[in-house]
Amino acid sequence: MPLSNVKNILVGFTEEEERPSSALSYGLSLARDAGAHVTALSASVKLMMAHAIVSEMAAGLVASENKRVRALAEAAAETARQRALSEGVPCTVETVQLHYAELVETFATLCRVHDLSIVDADADLLTVDRSFIEQALFSSGRPVIVVPHGKDTFKADRIMVAWDGSAKAARALNDALPFLQNAKTVELVCVTGEKDLSKAVPGAEIAPHLVRHGIQPSLTELSAKNGDAAETLRNHAVLTRADMIVMGAFVHSRLRQTVFGGVTQSMLKNAPAPLYLSY
Repeated sequence: MPLSNVKNILVGFTEEEERPSSALSYGLSLARDAGAHVTALSASVKLMMAHAIVSEMAAGLVASENKRVRALAEAAAETARQRALSEGVPCTVETVQLHYAELVETFATLCRVHDLSIVDADADLLTVDRSFIEQALFSSGRPVIVVPHGKDTFKADRIMVAWDGSAKAARALNDALPFLQNAKTVELVCVTGEKDLSKAVPGAEIAPHLVRHGIQPSLTELSAKNGDAAETLRNHAVLTRADMIVMGAFVHSRLRQTVFGGVTQSMLKNAPAPLYLSY
């Protein structure tokens, strides 16, 4: 069954470390399967001087670094263009070099006019890739797929849904319906012992909703190992060889929205499979 309702995909990536983007490879692979269009955004941060009065040497160094990074982004964009052409994927390629705040806002704006966005996973909290994840989730109203390094080919035969009965989990599950309908197996996994689930919607109650969409899910309840829900989910995903993990993204409500909650943060640091996230 072909993927439905996935026709316009945004892939955001940086090449400042000269490492190939798994998000780009994954996004082109997904687009080929879905018959979708890809917008590939090769992004780089434009450095700026903190003070109006600086030495010629300092200004020259900044200009030289901006030129170097811009060249990397342009080379990555050309690689994306050639790969899309060779794989027969309709693709629009853009290269942008902007100051940090402008760059992440530009990405968030682009996310809003696509079905979903795809970005590279990054364990570091202070990188452009991590900011792309946050902006895609919290400022776009669209789902995002976060791709771990080395997961270059789209595959979603076995999908694991991290189900805790929350509104965010329900949002992620519904956003992911095109993928769930296309999967061979869908497993709803509920981890107990990490937080109070007494007021949450049980997996058995959401299952009929999926059945009516032509999905036959299995239900699994696991006890959190040492109270760590993320590690329990991660181990189960590895054990079942899940191709994709669907989950709602959580943040610390009393802090800035760009600070992820514990389970989301842990999964982003070390995901065994691409994460399909909604907020």
